[in-house]
Amino acid sequence: MSWFTRKDKGIQTPTEAKREAPDGLWYKCPQCGNIMHTREHKLQAYTCSKCNYHEKIGSQEYFELLFDDTLYTELDPTMTSDDPLHFKDTKAYPDRIKATERKTGLKDAVRTGYGQVQGIDMVVACMDFNFIGGSMGSVVGEKIARAMDYSLKNRIPLLMISKSGGARMMEAGFSLMQMAKTSAKIALLDQAKIPYISLLTDPTTGGVTASFAMLGDFNISEPGALIGFAGPRVIRETIGKDLPKGFQSAEFVQEHGFLDFIVDRKDLKDRLAKLLEIIWVKPA
Repeated sequence: MSWFTRKDKGIQTPTEAKREAPDGLWYKCPQCGNIMHTREHKLQAYTCSKCNYHEKIGSQEYFELLFDDTLYTELDPTMTSDDPLHFKDTKAYPDRIKATERKTGLKDAVRTGYGQVQGIDMVVACMDFNFIGGSMGSVVGEKIARAMDYSLKNRIPLLMISKSGGARMMEAGFSLMQMAKTSAKIALLDQAKIPYISLLTDPTTGGVTASFAMLGDFNISEPGALIGFAGPRVIRETIGKDLPKGFQSAEFVQEHGFLDFIVDRKDLKDRLAKLLEIIWVKPA
């Protein structure tokens, strides 16, 4: 069959005639290597269709996944960090903030907003790890506190989505003060009987874990999320012993009683709505 036989040798395609796939068209899972179309990956709530690996995503993606028809009103969208300590490492803190703003399009490491989730009014505060490692500074604490104030004033539930490396060293004690401030606001939510649900995602560590991330009426997590205070390497070097298998994974933390349940991101919206239907009575 002559059509299976190449008669011309050394066939070459000129550069101008070559067509390459656009960047970002395909997603490769870092855990199992599965390749899937980015559109399919988004439809799967940014999880792998083969191993269910939960890719790290930011506040915009969570808002799109949770709020009905992606309709929401952002709270305090222009708030930015000051430089109370005139801190400088490899660059001045204000320069680092401005560079990160240009790179990420974000003002700080948390965004807050309100809208409806399955028809239920809800405030959502979501951290962004891309902004200086999701570190908690004065703006992060203040925006979360104001979101809680809005929740209190309007008597609607609040969902906190944590993703952080801990306190922001450039603000030192000002950063640590946010732990007390947000914890005090959570106590007010508790007194008002307003549900506060904390979702821990990969990673949730440091002062965030030691404050608002673990103070929910329900503490929940995504599968495989790293949850802890100090990192595994620091703990291993401190105690001089090998750590248990899966130490600080969401599954390990749940097994030891610190999480209520683990929820697949694809089911998050439905699980939140069902949970609130059980525990929350809408005000008349």
